[in-house]
Amino acid sequence: MPPPQSRIKLPRFAQFFMSFSCVALFIALCHIGPAFAGRLDFDIAPLGQDASGVDDAEEADTLVPGESLESGSPPLEPAPGSPGEASLLPAPNLPSRFSNTFKQEGAVGKSEAEVERLTQALDPLPAISIIRDDKVESHIRYFRTAIRDRFEQWLTRLAHYRPIVANIFSEFNLPSDLVYLSLVESGFNPHAYSRARAMGPWQFMKGTAQLYGLRVDRYVDERRDPIKSTIAAARYLRDLYDLFGTWPLAMAAYNAGEGKVMRALQKAQADSFGEIARTKHLRRETKEYVPRFMAATIIARNPDQFGFIQDPPPPHDFEEVIVSRSLHLQAVSAASGVPFHELRRLNPELRLDATPPDDPTYHLKIPVGTRGKVEQALERVPSWRPSAVILVKKTKSRIEPKGDARGWYRVRVGDSLWTIAKRFNLTVAQLKARNTIATRGIRPGDLLTIGPR
Repeated sequence: MPPPQSRIKLPRFAQFFMSFSCVALFIALCHIGPAFAGRLDFDIAPLGQDASGVDDAEEADTLVPGESLESGSPPLEPAPGSPGEASLLPAPNLPSRFSNTFKQEGAVGKSEAEVERLTQALDPLPAISIIRDDKVESHIRYFRTAIRDRFEQWLTRLAHYRPIVANIFSEFNLPSDLVYLSLVESGFNPHAYSRARAMGPWQFMKGTAQLYGLRVDRYVDERRDPIKSTIAAARYLRDLYDLFGTWPLAMAAYNAGEGKVMRALQKAQADSFGEIARTKHLRRETKEYVPRFMAATIIARNPDQFGFIQDPPPPHDFEEVIVSRSLHLQAVSAASGVPFHELRRLNPELRLDATPPDDPTYHLKIPVGTRGKVEQALERVPSWRPSAVILVKKTKSRIEPKGDARGWYRVRVGDSLWTIAKRFNLTVAQLKARNTIATRGIRPGDLLTIGPR
């Protein structure tokens, strides 16, 4: 055995990262399989993945990164023994069906007493120590000046949802300051869509969202659901803290992915976010992510001190009716008298503004006090069927159309006439002729006719 001084001492994260078998074992022991396995092997750009299908780019509302900041600030690690934060807001009135979503892995099929015991077994996690240094001050100035109107809109929108978010985070014994993470993610906009194809108030990638139990398909994208996506974010954040042991590292991993943070720790022979933030192993966006969160938290705790005077908005509240067939929200609005924009606001997860045809017990959210007239009107609402489109079959080599029905295709980011024509076995001239396109200009969100004219 070589003498102790001849050994190379690696940090605990580096030792963990050196062996993939150890990673698999650690995942199994810590119940973090979805969090780690979904992102370890991929260098994914922060904040996004495919939302497949019909998202409109015009609905995007993503955070504009801050101005250039000075380096050399002190580490942003929580101070040991730092005090906790203020108490949470009163719990909102959530439908009882959401209580099942709080069940942790291993709680399914157990009695109510056992589920309660498992929930109580979640130890409260340490509070986040907010440090106000030069970088944080720079972000505060940015929020107060460069994007003041936008940030004020974010604060108003978060105040609308905050009682629900705070209640969900308290169920997972998470620090209440984490509710402000949604400000730097999306301004808590359910329709926020990043360049990297992340979606919803918590900017979930499609793969991570599905691993945490969210439905993402042609009809429903639960990354947009304020309640379900918040529950998934709470589970994910708790898994990240269990993996890294500090909130700055956990938040950096939420932004960049577990794999990137682990590699940065291993390459830098470091144990803290402050150390890897001074290296080149993290992207600038991730380095500024934690200071940006701290700046947003400082303002959101006391908005009046920073000139953001706001009247408390009404809380997010709703009732539900069970829909047994596919209905379009416009038809429900016409039959019941409930405004269409209200139905659409309360059900942002419905990508086609219609309940999914494959769910005979879909819970449609409606304004408080309208359940009676909506239930009476449902019998008069005609069933909705999706338009005839060309079904697309994804293969490793290409995407091939299935069937001969006339259909359409919605242009995505990165598409061109040439790539769309090749995908559907057409020539560019045929595609232009079928869509009366005089130039090569197409934009994301445009609908192109693919079938014969």
